[in-house]
Amino acid sequence: MEFDFTSIMDRRGMDSIAVEQIPIPGAQVREGFDRIPMWVADMNFPTAPSVIQAISARAAHPAFGYFDLSDAYYDAILSWQKTRNGAAVIREAIGYENGVLGGAASALGVLAAPGDKILVHAPTYIGFTFTLKDSGYQIVHSDLKRDAQGVWRMDYADMDRKIKEHGIHTAIFCSPHNPTGRVWEKWEIEKAMEVYRANDCFVISDEIWSDLLLDGSRHTPTQSVSQDAKMRTVALYAPSKTFNLAGLVGSYHIIYNDYLRERIRRQSALCAYNHCNVLSMHALIGAYSAQGAQWVDALCGVLSKNAKDAYDFITENFDGVSLARPQGTYMLYLNCKDWCQKNGRTMDELLRAGVSVGVIWQDGRPFGDPWSIRVNLALPHSRVMQAMHRLQQYVFCAQ
Repeated sequence: MEFDFTSIMDRRGMDSIAVEQIPIPGAQVREGFDRIPMWVADMNFPTAPSVIQAISARAAHPAFGYFDLSDAYYDAILSWQKTRNGAAVIREAIGYENGVLGGAASALGVLAAPGDKILVHAPTYIGFTFTLKDSGYQIVHSDLKRDAQGVWRMDYADMDRKIKEHGIHTAIFCSPHNPTGRVWEKWEIEKAMEVYRANDCFVISDEIWSDLLLDGSRHTPTQSVSQDAKMRTVALYAPSKTFNLAGLVGSYHIIYNDYLRERIRRQSALCAYNHCNVLSMHALIGAYSAQGAQWVDALCGVLSKNAKDAYDFITENFDGVSLARPQGTYMLYLNCKDWCQKNGRTMDELLRAGVSVGVIWQDGRPFGDPWSIRVNLALPHSRVMQAMHRLQQYVFCAQ
């Protein structure tokens, strides 16, 4: 089946911060340049037709009263996890969450006390940072390191040392990793989970990016690497990132540990707002269908080409900019330290220069690297390359 990933979708006036907002203070687009949205992590592709069909079919009935999550909802998740991840999930382990960050907050409310220190890898997704700080927890970072081949790796000795030094018993794990785009191999997750096990540390595993895999990469669910990992981990998933459904809201947890599951569900229910929207339920059912799977496979092919071509263009043309080629997600994480120092430019000046020619990218410094920029590649290939050429001509290689 053919899907459209080439048309340029006009989202103006359609409730989209991606195209309506510029996240760089003081930055403006110069006359003569249109906006290419490459910042917030949603996609500039139409969602899968099966999602639209499922929502439309339900919206055709004019009653939207109280409801329970249907058997079809649970069956869709069970089938998706089995088919995509090889995970034999049980229905009892699945629970609704309004969002992955909300699910993480609920899990933290059970696993830690305000003031506790929580281990996270750096660079760190800013949603984790805000959630942890706003909830009264202290963040301890374990830095990811790039090896001789430029691949991001966990530092297990550093993780172990910091967990011991700070008396940490809860960690947040991001798999695949945002913002680096690293898809962890099974042995890497096994080693990380062994560190957590040895230190009696529970794990909140954000796996929202698990469907967006590049160049044949494979996702290994954290809970699948051992029986201990299965019982120690709160896994969080959602169709929202995969199918561009963030505006509909709707995530879910998988928790096998009976005690943790009951406590976390009670914690999630305390606000009385952790309830699914009926259209979100049908959106998930449409997404996690056979046609939805075909759409995701096609999408991953498009994203793989976007990532390869953008990576090649940057490494060949932007002297002083370094990056790792992502294995998953649709984000690039650029380090611009050498370019800025060689050209006598600040990060603020560089960020504004990109926006001035319509490349609406994201300040990467809040993720933890003072010289970084995060770039969203989930848009038609023609727009990705148009952005690359603008950056070459007017920013990184401008005379």
